[in-house]
Amino acid sequence: MDYGLRLLHVKIKGGIYLIIPSVTEEQNLVKELIDLSTRDRIRAIRELPMSFEEKKRIRWVMSSIKQCCRIILHQHILGCVCLCHSSARQTLELWQGVMKEIGGKFGSSVLSYFMFLKWLLMFNIFSFLVNFGFITIPLLVYDPLPNIPPNVSFRGLEILTGAGYFNYTVMYYGGYSNETLSGLVDYDMQLAYFFTIAVYMVLCGFALIFSMARSFQRNYILAEPASSCAWQLLCSWDFSITNEKAVRQRKSNLRESLSEKAQMKLLTLSEKLKHFAVHLGSWLLSTGLALGCGASIYYLCQYEQQVHSSMEGLTLLVPFVVSLINLVIPLFYSLFYKFEQYSSQRRQIYALVIRNVFLKMSILGVLCFYWMNVVAKKYSCWESMVGQSLYRLVIADFLFLMLGSFFGEFLSNVIGTRLIPRFGVPEFDIARNVLELIYAQTLAWIGIYFSPLLPAIQIVKFFILFYLKKVSLTQNCQPPRRTGRAAQMQTTFIALLFFPFFVGALSMVAYTAWRLAPSEQCGPFRGLNDTFSVVGVWIDDLEVIPGSQWVVWIYQNVIRSEIFYFLITVVTLVITYIFWQVIQGRKSLMNLLRQQIVNVSVFEEKRLLLMLFIERILFCTQHWVYSKYILL
Repeated sequence: MDYGLRLLHVKIKGGIYLIIPSVTEEQNLVKELIDLSTRDRIRAIRELPMSFEEKKRIRWVMSSIKQCCRIILHQHILGCVCLCHSSARQTLELWQGVMKEIGGKFGSSVLSYFMFLKWLLMFNIFSFLVNFGFITIPLLVYDPLPNIPPNVSFRGLEILTGAGYFNYTVMYYGGYSNETLSGLVDYDMQLAYFFTIAVYMVLCGFALIFSMARSFQRNYILAEPASSCAWQLLCSWDFSITNEKAVRQRKSNLRESLSEKAQMKLLTLSEKLKHFAVHLGSWLLSTGLALGCGASIYYLCQYEQQVHSSMEGLTLLVPFVVSLINLVIPLFYSLFYKFEQYSSQRRQIYALVIRNVFLKMSILGVLCFYWMNVVAKKYSCWESMVGQSLYRLVIADFLFLMLGSFFGEFLSNVIGTRLIPRFGVPEFDIARNVLELIYAQTLAWIGIYFSPLLPAIQIVKFFILFYLKKVSLTQNCQPPRRTGRAAQMQTTFIALLFFPFFVGALSMVAYTAWRLAPSEQCGPFRGLNDTFSVVGVWIDDLEVIPGSQWVVWIYQNVIRSEIFYFLITVVTLVITYIFWQVIQGRKSLMNLLRQQIVNVSVFEEKRLLLMLFIERILFCTQHWVYSKYILL
């Protein structure tokens, strides 16, 4: 029986056509019913001269069509919204196109540096918004004009030195009042300054810990060791590379790495002793250089204080020497690989990173010791003096970063391509550049107490540095020949940023708040024994306010109780131990599963060999029987 099956094109909202199979006799009827309202459609179906079963089937067809129309329309609208949202997000996201270009030409390892730079930029934007919103804006609303002496004017040198005109503005600690600002609401500047800095440092600590833990879980706990040849051959390809030249270079680097591992031989005892002596000498030399640089910076600071009152330009001596050391000594460390021989590239990178970290921490440790023990006792407004020193360090570091890009990368490219071709095009040193970013961020964290608006300088610095490094990378550098996993490198960056740099900066700020007496002539904490005393004064004021006794009780019995911190430490250690055991259990389970896979594969190989052996025996037996039969 021929039902005359055809395709029915039904137009729904949004200009979408729904294609359904239709019976010839019902096509015109369905077209008429689909355009009616629900009430008119029900009435029209009731009035049709058909049987109940036919009306029921038509009603079922109409309900199916309407349901399909709703689903398709919903999916169409949802797809348009998702497409618009994705397009808008990619358009508004900072440096999205530049990131893709860098990843396509130089790979994920170099891209990880720029992602880290962008992450630090967002950190400083958040810091600036917090400090400017809760500390600076209330003071500017209350007193918009700074109290600048008539004989002080802006000369331009303040951009480098941070002294003079800037010393009387809200750039530094001394420019903030200790009064309660009266307006629509009373705003206590002491509490605002203390709690803004404290909450910001706590939030930074939690953000770093969370980012480090999440990255460590993804990239280390669930990751395979990257040292095997099988991993390099099958899993080490960087799929973000799209440039044809970079692809060819990546293939060549992978081929050389595999050939070196294949030709690797065991060392004799004399060779091991020779390598140990070279490593020991390199470590002693690098440690001695770091300690010597720290001692020279201390004596240079003393010399600067003696001639500080004579010439303002001499205040740039210490920051320029510090930045010069941070530029030259890491380049000297990078030459050690010509004498040292490590079993893997990762160990060589870690050795270079540890040496540079020790160098920078020794310099920062000496500077902090000098500020806390010499500057704090010599000047009446010593917090502003420390803020000026940190401002000069940030500016000098930025200038030397630009010089480092010129001398370290541009001149190396000119020498390697025109003068001495055997040197070749320089590689982009990821470890050294990342440590420069970490050092710059540490200066901002230390200076957050002494110069609340220092993150604004960091924002401009990182923004310019991004384009400077991008231009230098594309014009002067080539991708690293040997790279580790980009994700694990990102985890290492965050771990170094947290410890020892963030922990050291937090210790410096905490020591200043708990142990050192604030200046008596400037700043929001003048007249107090220490910065933390502002909390005690606030609690004393709360005792006379009805309904605030619970806050006083928490402060006296919890915050100031040693048992509370002891219990927090014990709970933290217990939770850490539990998670550590969970991690070890998962690692053991993964090792067992891997071993089981190996055993299964070995069993399958043995079974296959046994079957081949049996087939061979059967074949030989049949051949022998057939031969005997022929002979008979």
